Amino acid sequence: MLSNKVDSQNIFDSNIDSNYDYANLQHNLENVVKRFIDVVCSMFLIMFFSPIFFFVAALIKLDSRGPVFFKQKRCGKMGKEFFMLKFRTMVDDAEILKKNLINEMEGPVFKIRRDPRITRIGSFLRRWSFDELPQFINIFKGEMSLVGPRPLAKEEMAGYEVWKDIRLTVKPGLTGLWQVYGRSTGKFSDWVKYDIEYVRNRSIFLDIKIIFLTVFAVLSKKGAC
Repeated sequence: MLSNKVDSQNIFDSNIDSNYDYANLQHNLENVVKRFIDVVCSMFLIMFFSPIFFFVAALIKLDSRGPVFFKQKRCGKMGKEFFMLKFRTMVDDAEILKKNLINEMEGPVFKIRRDPRITRIGSFLRRWSFDELPQFINIFKGEMSLVGPRPLAKEEMAGYEVWKDIRLTVKPGLTGLWQVYGRSTGKFSDWVKYDIEYVRNRSIFLDIKIIFLTVFAVLSKKGAC
């Protein structure tokens, strides 16, 4: 299990270098291209999935009490907070019930495979990742990108300063390396490793590869919970 603070020498050998200039790895032109892809793709997908939005919203309201959308503060690039959107997949008092559950993932991020708080329609939405569709709105607004580290709350990164500082040099993403390679392992150390690997090696070509791998992971329901 990881200690309360990332040790750059012991966790991933030389994978973490706190003196590495992660923030300036990309050229400005590549950042512009990435943003252009985010805007065009998110705008198209919002329009394409808009009929599903209304259908899913109706199912959520019929299935359980509570709002259609789940909104939670997450940290964006350079730590700027925003409200991440998802379709609600849990009962309305999920945060209260969370106190009685045991985290199955190492580290500060809470995840369990068979979460009793998930509703019937919520289970279906998660299985096919439909609950993530509203995040195309976050992407269009520039708060997120199609590809990047998953957006986390401040408290979920507390005590891991090196990892936090590295992942916050880029916009959080709808999908990323952890989603396609490490999501099913349940290991927080894998999450850290893949976040750092993405920031260090990010490129348009890597983003395209991750998007195709994500489509395959969704269709095969790999790591769905």
